[in-house]
Amino acid sequence: MERAIVGSVLRAARPNFLTLPPLSVLIGIGVALRSGVHVALSECFLVLCGALLAHLSVNLLNEYEDFRSGLDLLTARTPFSGGSGSLPAHPQAAAATRAAGLACLLLTALIGVYFVSEKGLALLPLGLAGVLLVVAYTPRVTRWPLLCLLAPGLGFGPLMVMGTAFVLTGHYSLPAAVASLPPMFLASELLLVNQFPDVDPDRRVGRRHLPIVLGRRRSALVFGTLVAGAFAVPPVAVLAGRLPPWSLLAQLAAPLAVLVVRQVFVHADDLAGLTRWLGINVVMIHAALLLFAVGLLLG
Repeated sequence: MERAIVGSVLRAARPNFLTLPPLSVLIGIGVALRSGVHVALSECFLVLCGALLAHLSVNLLNEYEDFRSGLDLLTARTPFSGGSGSLPAHPQAAAATRAAGLACLLLTALIGVYFVSEKGLALLPLGLAGVLLVVAYTPRVTRWPLLCLLAPGLGFGPLMVMGTAFVLTGHYSLPAAVASLPPMFLASELLLVNQFPDVDPDRRVGRRHLPIVLGRRRSALVFGTLVAGAFAVPPVAVLAGRLPPWSLLAQLAAPLAVLVVRQVFVHADDLAGLTRWLGINVVMIHAALLLFAVGLLLG
């Protein structure tokens, strides 16, 4: 029985979705290296641990809350939406999943406290915002359409990128803020489009995100705007002298992004046809952010 509970908790953590934090941290490292400071590998590792633990905490607490609300029993799961299905299959693992989520949050907070003590109180607002975002995301944030749209981007963008850069350099900077925008836009569009298949069940449990409020078709326009914003940042920032020319490597993913935006709009109300493009969107996001991070490291 204990082995089954451990397995259920691990599935609820959704380890295959833990790929964005390393990219956000890598972008922050790229910004820090450009400032000319010595970057300590131990600090990079600890920042990465904090980012991964924060994401794990969100995943685990989200799975617990969705099981408790009954949402998991209403959704038709896809590879990119509807949760892992772990707790409906093993309800006895619910308490352990919640405990694991809180433990990950505690470890994240302890790492944050350490860095605040080492780097100064200026880091504290980012840390507190991160903890609040993790705790409030499923029970509160998902009921406010605009906040629900922005919250994922704030987590993977400014909080992770600027937090990483601050830890490594000891100060905030405009290049770090600018570099946080592509992951911010792309993380928000990822969560937005992944809400399309869950409109009806989400509405039944009281959620109010953009696809519920605006409908899928208009939300697809918001999706396209976010993608366009992500790819507009590097050229504008390079022209303004805030990012190095190598950051334009991210534009290599732009043709795929154009295709994804077009197909999401075409299949906005065709959920069977949309599923394939949810996966291609994930590929596009990872390619764009990896190329962007490599560009910063080369620059």
